[in-house]
Amino acid sequence: MDLIFVGVVGVVFLLVLLAFGVPIAFAMAFTGVAGLWVIEGPAPTMAHAALVPWAHGRDFIFVTVPLFVLMGQLFYQAGFASELYEGLRKWVGRVPGGLAIASVLTCGGFGAVTGSSIATVATMGTMVMPEMRRYGYDSRLATGVLAASGTLGILIPPSLIFIFYGVMTETSIGALFIAGIVPGVITALMFSAIILIRCTLNPKLGPKGPQTSWSERLRSTSRFGPVAGLFILIIGGIYAGVFTPTEAAGVGCTGVLVAALVRRKLNLVAIGAALRTTALISVMIFTIIIGGYVVARFLAVTGLTDALVGIIIAADLGRVGFLVLLVLLYFVMGAMLDVLGMLVLTIPFIFPVVVELGIDPVWFGVFVVIMAEVALITPPIGANVFIMRRVAPDVPVEEIFRGVFPFVIGELLILALLISFPDLALWLVERMK
Repeated sequence: MDLIFVGVVGVVFLLVLLAFGVPIAFAMAFTGVAGLWVIEGPAPTMAHAALVPWAHGRDFIFVTVPLFVLMGQLFYQAGFASELYEGLRKWVGRVPGGLAIASVLTCGGFGAVTGSSIATVATMGTMVMPEMRRYGYDSRLATGVLAASGTLGILIPPSLIFIFYGVMTETSIGALFIAGIVPGVITALMFSAIILIRCTLNPKLGPKGPQTSWSERLRSTSRFGPVAGLFILIIGGIYAGVFTPTEAAGVGCTGVLVAALVRRKLNLVAIGAALRTTALISVMIFTIIIGGYVVARFLAVTGLTDALVGIIIAADLGRVGFLVLLVLLYFVMGAMLDVLGMLVLTIPFIFPVVVELGIDPVWFGVFVVIMAEVALITPPIGANVFIMRRVAPDVPVEEIFRGVFPFVIGELLILALLISFPDLALWLVERMK
């Protein structure tokens, strides 16, 4: 039996399982085990199934996942996210669309702590949506900006997706974190500019917020302290070479806990809730990782990965042509899969081509994360959109998708800038060396 044919059948079978709603982790694991069973028989397959979790699950870098998740949960439970929004609202609330701009900036700040897009949308949506309604914001703009701004949670470091990509490709996670800073800031500024322009042209979309005095604004700067301190502590420590990403995760957790306890912002109930949510999210991520490694081993045995790499290289698309092809691929895959699923299914195939074309792995990590951002807010799945739908059940999904459309265009413009000027992502990384 031709091994490549078996590999193709396996991929089709995997897509069928996903179409029937089987969770991505179980679909990948079952496909990998079934495929290896057909090719190698039961005994080698059982060996693979036992060794893959052991070999990859004890990778020390994975300690960062639960630690960064816990850091974000403690930050949320301590109420620092609402403080950050209140401080930013006082500074930018009086410009057209000011409350929406404040939510973009807060999502960026909260994303620098949580590393999760879904957590950012759920937290910020619950907190900001009632206020935007109170001031008469257009529901399409309000829900669209919150769903889109949540994507900053996986671009501005620390990011769980950067950790995931770094482990899969053996790329420096510290370098990936640093590389995400400038594109993350540009994305936040792009979203803010889109809001300001639209609300200036049509003030009914986003009326000005409440009046605040300069003394109130100056006093509100203390609210930026927790997130600014954590960002400087974690990313500054990694940039200066003081911490590894794993150590930075532990230091960050300790920093949030100490700040919350000093300000009496936490109790045992809140800490328990943070620990439970951290356990659930971490188990989900680890399950997807293990399932991805099993199916990747199956595809490697079939030779399908090498065959596809050979076809892409022979097509001689060049760097830009290859990246445009990937943009189209991720748009299609975003209609079926979540972010982790997309990375697991594509990175084993495309990363060898990335290396062959001489594309910097760190730069490519930023490219992949931006594409994942776009997938999070485009139909028909758009995970962030459906989270926003739960927060605002009275707003139809179609309206939220229309609301995020201008921000999708903004993301694509940023992607074009990144392809044209790779140093936007690599400049800070080069300064580390």
